[in-house]
Amino acid sequence: MTGTDMPMVRRWLETPAARRWWGNPIKEAAFLVEDLDEPAMTMLIVEHRGIAFAFAQHYNVHEWPQPQFAHLPRGSRAIDVFIGNPAMIGRGHGTAFVRLLAQQLRARGVPVVTLDPDIRNTRARRAYARAGFSYGTIKSQGHRPAVAMFFTE
Repeated sequence: MTGTDMPMVRRWLETPAARRWWGNPIKEAAFLVEDLDEPAMTMLIVEHRGIAFAFAQHYNVHEWPQPQFAHLPRGSRAIDVFIGNPAMIGRGHGTAFVRLLAQQLRARGVPVVTLDPDIRNTRARRAYARAGFSYGTIKSQGHRPAVAMFFTE
């Protein structure tokens, strides 16, 4: 992802699904802009057949400490994702790209790949389980209860 992708990502953050789980689109877009040049953060635009449809980022869990990841070995990475194109939701694309990203990270030697969806986001949790993630512990993360999930394939 580059700065030229930000107008598209800002539009995506305005969609009902992204807004529901990611929060205030203006605030979230500002965080993403801040992290564009952050070397510890990898930000991606996901495409299917040449059409951009999702955002993904991954980062070292110990660079941005969170209690649910504190016990993980050095080099573990967390993934954050959302589908920005509503027409692509519910078609298996999220499951496919999250699985592929986790497999790529593991192939590069990442010891643990994790994510932490809101406990109420059953659609995302089902997609992540189909992608090969298993359930860990439920933790309160700031304003929301989240469940840590770990890639097990």
